[in-house]
Amino acid sequence: MIHLASNSSSRALLLNNFGIDFIQKSPHYDENQITTTIAKDFVYTASKGKLEAAIHEFGLEMPLLCADTVIAAADGSILRKAKDKEDARRILKIQSGSSISIVSSLHYKSKTLAFSDISATHYHFATFEEEDLETYLKSELWRGKAGACMVEGFCKKYILSVDGYESTAMGLQVEVLLPWIEK
Repeated sequence: MIHLASNSSSRALLLNNFGIDFIQKSPHYDENQITTTIAKDFVYTASKGKLEAAIHEFGLEMPLLCADTVIAAADGSILRKAKDKEDARRILKIQSGSSISIVSSLHYKSKTLAFSDISATHYHFATFEEEDLETYLKSELWRGKAGACMVEGFCKKYILSVDGYESTAMGLQVEVLLPWIEK
């Protein structure tokens, strides 16, 4: 059994799909204090900060798993969680007909083991159809998603090519983590 220190429903779904027993409760951590504009540095700092907060709040009686994910646009800019519908529209239009990298960082820590990883999955999208985009924006499924993107949902039919694990794009590179989880 591990402690998933995240509120992400996608991360919980991935752990369930891989048969990993867990409890889920997120620590208090403010990502807005991070100032870097480099995607891999941002996710590493955020996931490490969440781990430190989780150790402080929950201890290490149960192994902790913390993660963070951002989207890097083709120009290298970070596409974070949209603040509102207009911000989501702006972020999704940057991705439409373009390439992105979804970068995830995880930290797994028990009393005897510490494991960290940064992985990326790269996507090239066709141009999003305006009607589909508006329907997705109205659904509000983009809320709380890095880059307002759901490669397992709205964006799936627009994927022209992919390089990397879908789990990384969903926020937790489980295939990389599996060998390190204490059974």
